Amino acid sequence: MAKLSRIRSKKSQFEALANDPTKARVLAVDDDERNLLAIEEVLSPIAEIVAVQSGEEALRRLLKEDFAVILLDVLMPGLDGYETADLIRQREQSKRTPLIFLTAINKEDAHMLRGYDAGAVDYVFKPFDPVMLRSKVAVFVELHEKTREIQRNAVAEQGLLAKALQAEKEKLEAERSLRNAEERQEAILSSLPVCFHARAAEPPFAARFVTKGVERLTGFPPERLTSDPHFGLGRVHPDDLPTVKEALLAAKANGFYTCEFRWQCADGKYRIFLDQGVLSKGDGRRQEILGTLLDVTERRGLEDQLLQSQRLDAIGKLTGGLAHDFNNLLAAILSGLGLLERHVTLDEKARPIMDLTRRSAKQGAELVTRMLAFSRRQNLKPTAVRLAALGDTMNGLVAPVLGGLVRFDWMVDDTVWPPHVDVGQLELALMNLVFNARDAMPSGGTISVLAKNRTIKTASEDLTPGDYVVITIKDTGAGIPQDILAKVVEPFFTTKPVGKGTGLGLSTVYGFMKQSGGSLRIDSVVGRGTTMELWLPRSTEQPAGDVTELDVEEIQTGTRKAFPSILLIDDSSVLLQLTAESLRRRGFKVTCAAGGAEALAIIERTPGEFDVIVTDFAMPLVSGVDVIRFARNLRSDWPAILITGYADAEAIADRPADVPLLGKPFREKDLVRSILQLGGNAALQAT
Repeated sequence: MAKLSRIRSKKSQFEALANDPTKARVLAVDDDERNLLAIEEVLSPIAEIVAVQSGEEALRRLLKEDFAVILLDVLMPGLDGYETADLIRQREQSKRTPLIFLTAINKEDAHMLRGYDAGAVDYVFKPFDPVMLRSKVAVFVELHEKTREIQRNAVAEQGLLAKALQAEKEKLEAERSLRNAEERQEAILSSLPVCFHARAAEPPFAARFVTKGVERLTGFPPERLTSDPHFGLGRVHPDDLPTVKEALLAAKANGFYTCEFRWQCADGKYRIFLDQGVLSKGDGRRQEILGTLLDVTERRGLEDQLLQSQRLDAIGKLTGGLAHDFNNLLAAILSGLGLLERHVTLDEKARPIMDLTRRSAKQGAELVTRMLAFSRRQNLKPTAVRLAALGDTMNGLVAPVLGGLVRFDWMVDDTVWPPHVDVGQLELALMNLVFNARDAMPSGGTISVLAKNRTIKTASEDLTPGDYVVITIKDTGAGIPQDILAKVVEPFFTTKPVGKGTGLGLSTVYGFMKQSGGSLRIDSVVGRGTTMELWLPRSTEQPAGDVTELDVEEIQTGTRKAFPSILLIDDSSVLLQLTAESLRRRGFKVTCAAGGAEALAIIERTPGEFDVIVTDFAMPLVSGVDVIRFARNLRSDWPAILITGYADAEAIADRPADVPLLGKPFREKDLVRSILQLGGNAALQAT
């Protein structure tokens, strides 16, 4: 610590000397004032003379000031020259200051040796020669000045070095801060699904700079894009390339650009990118296009799903609005045809016309059903279904129309869980898929139907976790191109010639699967065939045994006097009259009401005259469900049948649980069977 203190003290002295602009000072110590005046007269031109008359006073001045040389008289009262010299040499501040002894008598060698031993550098004898004194002192003054100059230079250099070190330190800190900022910025940019780039403003628009984020988006490192001028545009989808080039060329005129395109990534798949940016200011350099590249593949997928959902909803609303009135008309047509066929003798020319008319009406009803299926608004009756038992039915339905070139293999056994599904609609869906497979194999092939059990543990885009039965329909046909694979479930989309298909086949299957809580998955390879998978939820119940259908004609023959009386309600006057006439001709007593309000009045007035209520669902003011509930306030077990041309599934689900639902257009025997099952207990017992 003492050494460090001395070093700091010395440094401070050097700095003080270096910064002192005054002349060098000479300390003259002599008890004779005349000698001091003579010394000052001789030396004042070369130095500032500080004159003192004792050794004590000299020591005090040396504590506060620095001197180039000390002129010290040997013989003085008090402290003599030798003693003063010893004390001077003992002090750190003054021990290196040159001493010149002044003496008038001691010229002997012994005295001179003592003086040199005390630290003297020279002797001047009195009376002194002015020239000699000046020359001896001048040497030490000049040496002192040189020392001071060296010290000033050292201080200056030390200051410059300190500034340089400080500047270097600040530079290193700035570089460290810059690196940290760059690393932080790179980390932030890397976490975003976007990359920044700069490219030439002239074709082929070569990439000059690309951030590392491009590797995360495309699988290619930045160097791959910047090393080849043609690489970027070379991987744009051919259909999108003209649009991209047009947008980049327009950037030079507009100052900005925006384009969206498909780009082939390192895995060979195309992803959709949104590229937008501005034209840089030249500033004497070549202009560049500065932009950002954003992956919007998932966003476009979600937008397509939303668009599909909106389209589905629009079709559903349109279909729902038309279905009721359209089915009323079809029901009236089919009822009228049934009455004509039963009571009018048709010749050979009229019979084909009757059959064609009935067939056209049924096709119209089927078209409405398909549209309701696609929009997921049809009324389903899901039950537990034993799939293995459908083999004979499917073989009987499809084998006659497949032809000799197409082989049909039904490979479903009882190891498969029973799905929870409407069996009738499932059969229609399977027939649709089988016929589509047949049309895809004009030269023949094999259609295979398989089933397996699958469990989904994590939710996917189209299925929730749970147990599913997967029915697979595979063909060896032409396959479906990838660019239209997503469109095949859209309504009215078809690749068949005009008149060969409605474009509702796959769309109805898709809607039926969604409404049943499942999904339709399609996989196809051009030239190798297509695989359709129907994912259906597993039923928690076991399939019921086969139920024998009632024979309406047999019941009527044996129970002609036991038919229940009917209150028939419908706001369509034509359908009301035709249905009533059909039932009356079968022996039923029928009372008609042209709407819900009229039916309420009849029920309230004569509640005991009717065994069964048969009512339309959708009617102005008072619905069919309202009529049934009013009637059951009077008789809690009053049998009722609900008929609908179309009704929202949620609204119909609000009906009493024991009220069966019959859809328009209905078969006459289906209506009769439902009436007899509900209200004809006496007739059933008689048989």
